[in-house]
Amino acid sequence: MAEKKIVCLGGAGGYFKGLLPRLMVCEGLAGSEVVLYDLDRDRAELMAGMGTRLAGGAGTGCRVRACGELGEAVDGADFAISAIGGSGAGLGVYGSRHHNADIAIPAKYGIYQIIGDTGGPAGMMMGLRSVPVYLNFCRELEKRAPNAILLNHSNPMAVLCRAMHKYSTVTTYGICHGVQGGIRRAAEVLGLPPRELECVWIGTNHYYWIIRLLHKGTDVYPELLRRTAEEKPPEGQALTAKLSTVYGYRVLYADDSHAVEFYPFLAQVNGPDDLPYDLKKKVKGHGFTMPEEQAPEPETPAARAEGLRQLEQNLAEVKLPGKPQAGALGEEVEGIMSAIALGRRELCIVNMANGGTIPNLPATAEVEVEGVTDSLGVRPIQVGEAPPILKAILEKRFVWHELVADAAVKGDRKLALQALMLDEMAILPEKTEAMLDELLLASKDLLPQFFG
Repeated sequence: MAEKKIVCLGGAGGYFKGLLPRLMVCEGLAGSEVVLYDLDRDRAELMAGMGTRLAGGAGTGCRVRACGELGEAVDGADFAISAIGGSGAGLGVYGSRHHNADIAIPAKYGIYQIIGDTGGPAGMMMGLRSVPVYLNFCRELEKRAPNAILLNHSNPMAVLCRAMHKYSTVTTYGICHGVQGGIRRAAEVLGLPPRELECVWIGTNHYYWIIRLLHKGTDVYPELLRRTAEEKPPEGQALTAKLSTVYGYRVLYADDSHAVEFYPFLAQVNGPDDLPYDLKKKVKGHGFTMPEEQAPEPETPAARAEGLRQLEQNLAEVKLPGKPQAGALGEEVEGIMSAIALGRRELCIVNMANGGTIPNLPATAEVEVEGVTDSLGVRPIQVGEAPPILKAILEKRFVWHELVADAAVKGDRKLALQALMLDEMAILPEKTEAMLDELLLASKDLLPQFFG
């Protein structure tokens, strides 16, 4: 086992409700100290109480505590795990006042987003609010834990990772589950076990394609493409199925809700009722139909007390999971940390700078790739060149990541405007300028770099 200090940034958030139980039973991290840092200290204390209870039942000797001071929380950390939504203290970004504005304001200008956390005007705004917070984390880590490894779970994943790779020295990897879900879906189509597929893909977070697929040495990619073209796609995957036949490469993240936001289609409809591929069924889950003026009111003392009571009750119901399943296909954050801590060579999937992993894409591009762990971190596995059509699509997206990251750091309105005009959902420049002014103003309290 490896006794490590693990700091959870945004530790009162719902993500850690699921992760903490898995950390407590991870034998490779037995004896570790887990510190929860969050702007909402009350919720962090409740989460820490759950962790302490579970640690006692797990018998792995882990210790869990909450901490209200960032410097103390990260001091001497070996690992940091981040899950910050980019809307300040609260229960989450989706449905927050800021994200509601991210969705509602572009809708006034004819851009009807679904999720709004990766691309489009809403994805940009989330990045503008979040990047300074993450770089503040990095500054503290640079001073107090220079050898720490940061595992980021937040969106916009590629923008955040690009900003941290460009503006800090912290070793950072992004952790998502999109590739794993796509492999499981491909296995389902083929009627094969997911772990038996040898899959090679190319892309950036939420936006990638299979380029090779084998099963026990046999090329099964043609069969996957044939079945994708012939089958009736599951609900919510009609667009990605169609795009797969057009490109000749299977879209790996099959969820239309994310995929559609990388294309101009959402700026080509007359309203939410006009959304293609049954996407109007998806919008309510991400606040689309809530007008800006109906954004949640500030939390009253009574509502806060009730929220804390409900959280405490929910956390009391959380139980320890069984031992990790061998060959599980998930994010496996605890597995990645354990492997690095113990110097084990294991495969994982991370977001990181391309380097030369995909030789014909920029070295600074943020790509989601397969890598191998050791005591130094994660090294990517060579993929090969991107096919021309995918190269063209991705390079535009990489420039968008760069523009948003730079705009967030510099508070540069012109760079933000250029990002909006480069995005596939771009509208006329005069309308874009007016929309940007409204978007920035709606998040003024969290964008001091633009209003200083």
